[in-house]
Amino acid sequence: MVCLENDSLKVWIRPKGAELKSIVHKATGTEHLWDANPAFWAKSSPVLFPIVGALKDNTYQFQGKSYELGRHGFGRDHVFEVESKNKTTATFLFCSNEDTLKAYPFEFQLRIIYTLEEGKLSVNYHVTNSGNSEMYFSIGGHPAFTVPFDSNTNYGDYSILFNKEEVLNRWLLSPQGLLNGQTQPVELEEGKLKITKELFKDDALVFKYLESNELTLKSEKESKSLIFRFENFPYFGIWAAKNAPFICLEPWCGIADSESHNQELTDKEGIEKLMAGSVFERVWSVEVK
Repeated sequence: MVCLENDSLKVWIRPKGAELKSIVHKATGTEHLWDANPAFWAKSSPVLFPIVGALKDNTYQFQGKSYELGRHGFGRDHVFEVESKNKTTATFLFCSNEDTLKAYPFEFQLRIIYTLEEGKLSVNYHVTNSGNSEMYFSIGGHPAFTVPFDSNTNYGDYSILFNKEEVLNRWLLSPQGLLNGQTQPVELEEGKLKITKELFKDDALVFKYLESNELTLKSEKESKSLIFRFENFPYFGIWAAKNAPFICLEPWCGIADSESHNQELTDKEGIEKLMAGSVFERVWSVEVK
């Protein structure tokens, strides 16, 4: 495991999946990242690459060939190389190989760069097309934050505050995790989404094109808060496993297939296209207050 530390935060990252495993606020001793308890969900912050969500029949077509990929792709399952590290920054690298090319016929370099700055942790996704043709991909984050923050509050005491005015409609998912074409309004109270276990009984809340680029997770019963920032992620998921004491805030460049999708990768909603030799970057961050 790789440790980063400054005066405010101490974080741990596992090379498998370059997965963030711990965010401790040193002043309070609070662990803010979910501990991957398998009784609820055995992950804490997987990267979603080279797809986000589920494919129809776990299959896609590209240039007349059929390929299989499981939900959220394979990035989270591979060991990344620690390319560089100092006390507050680490870069993890995963490159295409013989195994990835069987399921995903593109050459790539995926770097995940973690950086501490005071009470903020930034996560930079850096995708390089190292092949000779256009590359089609999706990428996203799936960090899970422990709720409640301490024993003085309960899960239902917490809300998510959106930093811009929103009229929210969630895109509903089928039992197979596909968009079924239906939407459902999500009510806010004074710009806040109240967190309840019931909220996720029909799977994740999936949103398209939020106005907001900053969400604050907190309870009115305490002073601690998490500020989650993201830019240029057109899709966003909010999720928790059944009755689990955490909340996932998920910025996505990509989204699950619809039930009516023709399964052509180049026609997939939200797919990113990257020219040969080009680089794609997106950053999300979490600040502990």
